[in-house]
Amino acid sequence: MSRTHAADAVAPDHRGEVASGAIPFLLGSAVLGTIGVFLVNAHADPVTATWFRCAFGLVSLTIWVVARGQWQYLRLSASTAPGVLAAGVLIVSAWALFFYAIGRTSTGVAVVLFHVQPLWLLLLGSWWLGEAIAGRRLASVLAAMAGLVLATGVVEQTSMFGGSHAMPAGYWLGIAACLLGSVLTTFLTLIAKQLGRLPSGVLAWWQCAVGTVLLLFWPIQHGWPAWGSSWGWLAGLGLVHTGLAYTLIYVGTPRLSTGRIAIFQFVYPAVAIVIDRMYFGDRLSWFQLVGIVVMSVAIWYAERPVRE
Repeated sequence: MSRTHAADAVAPDHRGEVASGAIPFLLGSAVLGTIGVFLVNAHADPVTATWFRCAFGLVSLTIWVVARGQWQYLRLSASTAPGVLAAGVLIVSAWALFFYAIGRTSTGVAVVLFHVQPLWLLLLGSWWLGEAIAGRRLASVLAAMAGLVLATGVVEQTSMFGGSHAMPAGYWLGIAACLLGSVLTTFLTLIAKQLGRLPSGVLAWWQCAVGTVLLLFWPIQHGWPAWGSSWGWLAGLGLVHTGLAYTLIYVGTPRLSTGRIAIFQFVYPAVAIVIDRMYFGDRLSWFQLVGIVVMSVAIWYAERPVRE
């Protein structure tokens, strides 16, 4: 087969993957990028915010599952129950750890450390799923991580660039929470990939159901937020950032390789950084602009077709 014919044979598969997997995954990641605005305006503690995200997410996903006639798929079998329930515990724990870390460190530091996950994803994907790690994808992930560090503005706070400040109380606990959360979400992604035969929305439904049950005690014991705008923002965490975003992500995940997922997950922090800066009126520095460009180039380089 000639090189031209070989490329023609591969191209339709690549285009099909982009249409059925990459597009919904990227849209879901972009929606997640707006979550910071909702969290700030909700004025709720991390565990309470996590419970509301689960509870309202459960409502929206129940409507989705019923509308699509997939209610029967919520019945777990002996083979799927352990993975589905484990995924629920993992995502709820990761959300709570992330919200906790923001309060102990800063949003920028938390986002950077939480998104060390793509490197864990490549390594665990190779060990657990037996997937080969292409040198180009590994290099792209490392470059995107470097860009992410620049984009959050962390580099400018170091003494090398004239920054000096004492670490707030509990800073290292926040660092530990980020790293633990990144490991938990890595295992969650691998579990979701192995449960790819479940209809979209079913896994997310069970994650929200697990979180709603496990965390209900918290707002009951510590008090509910005052009725008003806070409830609206908290509802958005469930309806938009869980019901919509996670359905899109789970549609795309089974159709993507582990390496491609690792690259695409940088879209969420990139969008979050831009929107948070725009919403709160903070200007992007040159370091941050360079970081976003580096991330974009790394994603493009990883996704461009390979010519034989």
